[in-house]
Amino acid sequence: MKPVYKIGTRKVAIIGAGFVGASIAYALALRNIAREIVLIDIDKVKCDGEAKDIRHGIPIMGTADLYAGDYVDCTDCDLIIITAGRNRRQGESRLDMTSENAEIMRRVIDSVKKHYTRGCILVISNPVDILTQKASEWMSLPNGMVFGSGCLLDTSRFVRSVADYLNLSTGVINGYLVGEHGDGQVPVWSRVTVGGIPIEEYCQCIGIEWNSNIREQIETTTRDMGAEIIRAKGKTHYGIATSVCFIADAIMNQRPTIVSVSSPLMGEHGVRGVSLSVPSVIGPVGVQQRIREKWAPDEYRRFFDAVEKVRGILSQLEC
Repeated sequence: MKPVYKIGTRKVAIIGAGFVGASIAYALALRNIAREIVLIDIDKVKCDGEAKDIRHGIPIMGTADLYAGDYVDCTDCDLIIITAGRNRRQGESRLDMTSENAEIMRRVIDSVKKHYTRGCILVISNPVDILTQKASEWMSLPNGMVFGSGCLLDTSRFVRSVADYLNLSTGVINGYLVGEHGDGQVPVWSRVTVGGIPIEEYCQCIGIEWNSNIREQIETTTRDMGAEIIRAKGKTHYGIATSVCFIADAIMNQRPTIVSVSSPLMGEHGVRGVSLSVPSVIGPVGVQQRIREKWAPDEYRRFFDAVEKVRGILSQLEC
């Protein structure tokens, strides 16, 4: 299927009008990133209610035409966001949802393909790395046009944790996570900087304690943050909604940026056949390039562990 590119309409379809999908629609409307936003859900009554609720505040805060629709409205979208699937329950890992959500994703993709004409497809549903790989295979689009949010939110949480430890603004912290969106996430400490200075050097200059125990504490805090929020309120949705806005802006307003998102690897770091997060240039056609940079040996080892973990799960999927 060869897509036709008509950049500039700024139309977004969001499939799944649960907490995540509705929060994404609300954030996009507030940011005024899209001109047209369509919410699609199997529960049409709830979907219509969510759309109307968000729409009522738009005259003051934004100008997007937001409405409840159906898969036919996926035609001529710049971006199709898939959030459909059941949520992670307390005590579960994201991988525990694999079979159920893979079946849901297959049905969603089959419906999207009937009306797809162009645009990127962004997978939010968990386990995002597994579902991104399968959605990419099922859509058969050029590599990078189907990608997942991956470690984007994890990276945001990581930067926040580092900034909190250093008592600094997040704006001066540069760093990211790679690998799996889950327990196999890998902080690339060898690339973390504070105001452009390697973090270890910065801490030495300022007199802040910095060692492997502190790094491990920050890693654990970052990795467990999603589960902690779920224990506290039952779900997470605001963080991913604002993260998606960042990606949508890069795509629809043609402002390429570099973020750690999940897409099918094509030989980067010697890996093929799985989707995992690496720093990637995101623009109007999705993942335009995956950056091949050098990491520390232990970071490579942990990344390859994530590769084998995800590869093993993919091999067991029947759909």
